[in-house]
Amino acid sequence: MNRPDYIPSLDGLRGIAALLVVQAHVGLIFPSASLYSMTMGSEAVGLFFALSGFLMAHLYGSRPVTKENVLDFLVSRFARIYPVYLAAVLLVAMLSGIQDLNFVQPIIGGTDFVRHVLLLGSSGVFWSIPPEIQFYLLFPILWLCLARPHRYSGVIVGFAVLVVVDGLLELPGPGILLVSKLPYFLFGALAGMMHSRWDRWRPSAFTGIFTLLLLAVFFTYRHVAPSFSPEFWSLQGAAAAAVIVVLVARQPPIAAHILAAAPVRFLGTISFSLYLFHVPTMFLARRTFGDLMPEPALIVVTLFIAALGAWFIHETIEIPSRRLLVGLWQQHRRRVAEQDSPAEQIERAILDLKQTEKRLLSGASAAAASELGEDGGRTVIRDNGDEKLRA
Repeated sequence: MNRPDYIPSLDGLRGIAALLVVQAHVGLIFPSASLYSMTMGSEAVGLFFALSGFLMAHLYGSRPVTKENVLDFLVSRFARIYPVYLAAVLLVAMLSGIQDLNFVQPIIGGTDFVRHVLLLGSSGVFWSIPPEIQFYLLFPILWLCLARPHRYSGVIVGFAVLVVVDGLLELPGPGILLVSKLPYFLFGALAGMMHSRWDRWRPSAFTGIFTLLLLAVFFTYRHVAPSFSPEFWSLQGAAAAAVIVVLVARQPPIAAHILAAAPVRFLGTISFSLYLFHVPTMFLARRTFGDLMPEPALIVVTLFIAALGAWFIHETIEIPSRRLLVGLWQQHRRRVAEQDSPAEQIERAILDLKQTEKRLLSGASAAAASELGEDGGRTVIRDNGDEKLRA
C-alpha cells in the first residue's frame, strides 16, 4: 500500500490482536486445550476499539466537516463493516439451525436473528460490532471537536465528564452499548490527534523496545498478577490501549521491524474476516478432520484453515461488497451533481449577462466621454488663416 496515511505497524498490531482473539476461542472448539492456554481476547478487542478511535481521528480529523464529507465517511464505514458482518451472521444462523450439529455460539430463533441483523445481537464475537457502529454515528460530533476545539470546547468538556462518570461507574451497561466501551474509542481518538500533531518526534530504538514490552504487559498482566487487577474493562485499560496504539503508530525501530513484517501485516489485512469467521470455520474443520489426526496437529490445521478461509472471505465478500457500495454511493453523488448542474449553469449565465451588461454600459459611457474631448468637454477653435478647424 502506497497511501500516505497508511501505517504498516498498525496493520501488524491489528493482526496480532486478531490472532489473540482466535487463540482465546481455541478452547471453545477444543475444550482440553483451554487447560493449557491463557485467554487474552478481551485485551485484543479493547485494542481494536482504541485502534478504531485512533484511525478515525487520524484519517478524518484534519478534513473539513461538511455534509458531503460526513456522508462519505458514514457510507465508507458501513460498507467496510456491515456486508461481511451480515454474511457471518447468516452463516452462524444456518449452522445454529442444523439439528444435532450443536454449534458452540448459536443464534437461537428468529428474534435473535433479527436482533443480530439490526446490530443488537451479542452471540460470540458479534457483541463488539454494535458499539463500533454506534461510535461511527457519534464520530461526526467528535470530528467537529477535533476540527474546531475552541468553538466546541463545551462539547469536549461534556465528553471528558462522560468518561470520568463512565469510569467511576466501572463502564456500565451491556457490552453491545457504546457507553460501556466509550473510553477506549475516545482515548484512541485523542491518541490519533496527538499523532497528527507530533509529526516531528522521531522515536529511538529504546522506544521500540519499550513499546514491545508494554504490549506484552498489556496482554499478560491479568494472568501474571491477577491480584493486581482482575478486570480488564476499565479506564486504565483504555488509557494503556491508546498509549500502545500511538507508540506503534510512530513506527519505532525494532518494534516496527516486527509489527510491519509481511506475515503480521497479512494477518492485519484479513483481521476483520478472521475475527468474524474463525469460530464457525474452526468448528467445521474440527468436525471434518477430527478423526484423522491427533488433537495438537488438528489445532494447527484448524488455525491454518481459519486463516485461509478469512483470506478467501476477505477477497470474495469483504473487498467486493465494499467497492460495490462505495461505487454505488459515488454514482449517486455524480447523478445528483448532474441534476443540479443545469440550475447552476443558468444561475451562472444570468450572472455573466449582468456582468456583460455592466461592461457594455461602462464602455458606452467611456465612448461618450471621449467624444467630448480631453479638455473638459470644451470646443477648441484654431485659426489657420483661411479656414477654421474644429479640433
